[in-house]
Amino acid sequence: MAGKPVRPVNAIDQTRRMLSLVTYLRERPGARIEDVARAFGISEDELVSDLDVLPMCGTSFRGGDLLDIDTDGERIWWHNPDDVAEPLRLAADEATALLVAARAVSTLPGLRESDRQALLRATAKVEAAAGEAAGASSRLSVTFESEGGVFADVDRAISERRRLWIRYYSPARDEVTEREIDPIRLVSVGHTYVEAWCRRSEARRTFRLDRVAEIRILDEPSAPPEIELRDLSEGLVQPAAEDPEVVIEVGPGGRWVAEYYPHDSADELADGGLRITLRTPDPTSLRRLALRLGRDGRIVSPAALADSARHGAREALSAYDGVEVRGEHGAHRVHDGQ
Repeated sequence: MAGKPVRPVNAIDQTRRMLSLVTYLRERPGARIEDVARAFGISEDELVSDLDVLPMCGTSFRGGDLLDIDTDGERIWWHNPDDVAEPLRLAADEATALLVAARAVSTLPGLRESDRQALLRATAKVEAAAGEAAGASSRLSVTFESEGGVFADVDRAISERRRLWIRYYSPARDEVTEREIDPIRLVSVGHTYVEAWCRRSEARRTFRLDRVAEIRILDEPSAPPEIELRDLSEGLVQPAAEDPEVVIEVGPGGRWVAEYYPHDSADELADGGLRITLRTPDPTSLRRLALRLGRDGRIVSPAALADSARHGAREALSAYDGVEVRGEHGAHRVHDGQ
């Protein structure tokens, strides 16, 4: 099929495109593939990839509620647009969850007033449509802790193009540092982060909002250098081929490491564990992982990192030597090696 080479897919951009594509196809039955691809500024191969995903979407997972869209190679046909276009009806629990979340977001400090008013108008419409189901939501509330305030300050700094001062906790080094950063964007990948240009390191850095101990919006303008935004659809941490290699062996209780850390390989061990090979620009950040694993894992290489982890474990144990521990059977003293 003719067309430009398929570019790396950004999941957010693809989702937005497919939502627009649904409306476009509903209004143009039998649309030609080349015309649709041209209208969306993508290759025909990218369009066909979207069409492969759309039949798995709908108002529920029942067959009749999924989009029945296919192509004969030249034109695109949507066979059941009327069946899936009925107004959405929220169940009582769905309406309650939506209303509680909307009211909570509307109370965020720093939220733009225009956005707050738009959200409140939408909430009122949902409340009216929900009827009796809305009653339960009025008895529930959600309070955002410090991360909500940090989010609001970062969002404001981005919109006003102003620099931020933060006190930030780095778990890899177990220290709190003060930094001035030029915020670039907010991203959500499991947690919420701000991607920014750090004036302390003179490099791009990503900061997790719930690790920001203190934040201030400065009068200085934010002026990050022109840098290409990374595609985060594959995760926040994307090791490079030139990053140092680390080998970790984990027992059955440490198999979760392979699920949370990008890795090159994870080979099965006889005891039900894994031998995991991964790459990281900062191998010392894995020292805390080794301490967390305890008996469920160990660093095999590089040798210097393995020695550092063993030294850290001995220091942690020695900190408990002679400490009184009180439990349900009374108090006793803990000594190294007990």
